[in-house]
Amino acid sequence: MEFVSGYRDEFLDFAALLFGWFRKFVAERGAVGTSLEGRWRQLEARIRRLPQDPALWALHVLHNRSVGISLGQGAEPGPGPGLGAARLLGDDPPLHLRDLSPYISFVSLEDGEEGEEEEEEDEEEKKREERGAGTEKVEPEEDRELAPTSRESPQEVNPPGESEEAEQEAGGGEDGCRENRAEDKTRPQKRKGLRSEAAPLHLSCLLLVTDEHGTILGIDLLVDGAQGTGSWGSGTENLAPRAYVLLCHSMACPMGSGDPRKPRQLTVGDARLHRELESLVPRLGVKLAKTPMRTWGPRPGFTFASLRARTCHVCHRHSFEVKLTPCPQCSAVLYCGEACLQADWQRCPDDVSHRFWCPKLAAFVERAGELAALPFTYTTEVTSETFNKEAFLASRGLTRGYWTQLSMLIPGPGSSGHPRGNMPSLSLLLGGDPYQLLQGDGPAIMPPVPPDPPRGLFGSWQDYYTWRGLSLDSPMAVLLTYPLTVYYVITRLVPQSFPELNIQNKQSLKIHVVEAGKEFDLVMVFWELLVLLPHVALELQFVGDGLPPESDQQHFTLQRDGPEVSVRNGSGVSARPSSGTKEKGSRRDLQIKVSARPYHLLQGPKPDLVIGFNSGFGLKDTWLSSLPRLQSLRVPAFFTESSEYGCVMDGQTMAVATGGGTSRPQLNPFRSPFRLRAADNCMPWYCNAFIFHLVYKPAQGSGARPAPGPAPPSPTPSVPPARTRRRRGEKKPGRGARRRR
Repeated sequence: MEFVSGYRDEFLDFAALLFGWFRKFVAERGAVGTSLEGRWRQLEARIRRLPQDPALWALHVLHNRSVGISLGQGAEPGPGPGLGAARLLGDDPPLHLRDLSPYISFVSLEDGEEGEEEEEEDEEEKKREERGAGTEKVEPEEDRELAPTSRESPQEVNPPGESEEAEQEAGGGEDGCRENRAEDKTRPQKRKGLRSEAAPLHLSCLLLVTDEHGTILGIDLLVDGAQGTGSWGSGTENLAPRAYVLLCHSMACPMGSGDPRKPRQLTVGDARLHRELESLVPRLGVKLAKTPMRTWGPRPGFTFASLRARTCHVCHRHSFEVKLTPCPQCSAVLYCGEACLQADWQRCPDDVSHRFWCPKLAAFVERAGELAALPFTYTTEVTSETFNKEAFLASRGLTRGYWTQLSMLIPGPGSSGHPRGNMPSLSLLLGGDPYQLLQGDGPAIMPPVPPDPPRGLFGSWQDYYTWRGLSLDSPMAVLLTYPLTVYYVITRLVPQSFPELNIQNKQSLKIHVVEAGKEFDLVMVFWELLVLLPHVALELQFVGDGLPPESDQQHFTLQRDGPEVSVRNGSGVSARPSSGTKEKGSRRDLQIKVSARPYHLLQGPKPDLVIGFNSGFGLKDTWLSSLPRLQSLRVPAFFTESSEYGCVMDGQTMAVATGGGTSRPQLNPFRSPFRLRAADNCMPWYCNAFIFHLVYKPAQGSGARPAPGPAPPSPTPSVPPARTRRRRGEKKPGRGARRRR
């Protein structure tokens, strides 16, 4: 598939942006030569002429002692491919954060033995640096948090490129410097002896430039190497020149969004660095705050603003590198220039070229207004192309529980709480509140369950919110889109497309949720199905090889006891029958089963219904086996997609895999109101935006007995055959047939 906006984890786009900017920053900073000083003088002059940003900018100095970066086999340290940047920025990027685990992972450095080795390594590094520093004196800091800075006066601090040390650091990409650093690191590696070559890198310090709203404008990483491979920038070097370079580059090429600009005022989050920048920042025509910033810190609920930098669809360069413009005909796809547009227009084969897709994409873009027609008070904000999701969630206190699944915030090593991708702990559910994980930091946002079941069928968010007692200012629709979509399929779409199943009169339903990932992480939202369908026993079986292996074959039952829920763990024991044991009209329960395997390898009874959310058939090879499996079962199978483009691609994959097709997609009234971020296009993407069902190929040659019909007439020969003499022992012809008749 050409576009993966609705399927790719937003954190990966965020990481690609960070490392793309950092790679460009290192490349431009790393040119060493006689003209380096003159080049930065020219840059200073250009920055002084930039327009002024009325917002306050902040330079944060974030020290880290607890998290390390572990590189997998085949990954090379450095600003390029070292953190998986090649995987993040290439033509075949990963879709989920777990896809990067073979290349990079975050580990805790707080273990005792590892901490002692780090201290010994840091002490030896400091001794070597003191021996080789020459004219520079290094002052150790407590806990090694603050990187030692120059003891010269602020007036004597040189801008980038004016000191030999700065030139060596700026030339981090040169072979000679790499060899020297690698040579320095071989000694502590030998000293450790027993330590693995896969010891993590230590991100000792992070320099971060943001505006007062939290938009990231520039980043620099100070990483201490740990694998005998050197580092990109030691945490024991002079921070002032490095911070000054970062500020210049952030103004000339801001990462987040907007044209080059300089701040009205700059504040620094480190007292020592603030003093050393007092003589440098005024060169740029920027006013430095009188005192350093002392109150800022990453609180538990802190989040940065969502970044709106976009990329060229062909070459993947970001908007901070080139100017991006949409296709003049469809306004759907972003390109950096005529060369990339023509390359995409003339691609082969023709059905993958933009020339083929341009009119179709234009029609998709025209439906943006229809997709944004939602009744909520915040609709205008959340359906905008510049929607800042992180700020929206943070402003409403939605930073814990299931709301973290919607955010780019990820738990650090050793963090407590409900981890992603694991079965929720029964201790979280035994309190009796099935909506515990749906709450934010403020008061309860989910009202009590109405005492009476709904009298009619809901066909819109407006109707459901009114019956449920929810305010139209509540963002619960973002999470409830999954159970409400299942409800809409059961009550509306299946009766329309498969009336012979009489699904509305069934007292029990077995539903397979195929290729479940994010839906399983939000498993408790499906409790709402018991509220909407209180007289139906439901069994949801989540199936997919992306599910956590430790959750395979787990099974538990949620039973509604009045307004509360009771939980019975069914792992290792047979589940209570879901029908035939209760009187008609009694309340039912919800059984949850997990099978961590591809759908075509699932064994078990045939389901009543199959549902998949934002499936993306063309993005995973297992669909080429799972779709024929569904073809053989011939059960109603409904799927959602986040765009019409995804529906078209799913239809093509279904035709290739089975010879069948898909129904015409229709707008889902219970789609998520949050517009999804699109990096290389301007099409509207919403979770569960469209619904379609599989159209199976007619069964042929399956061995089934044909329908009864009139017998074909027997041929009547024009000339009767001559009578022949019957041989001894031979039966008369036709006698057996007459006897059988």
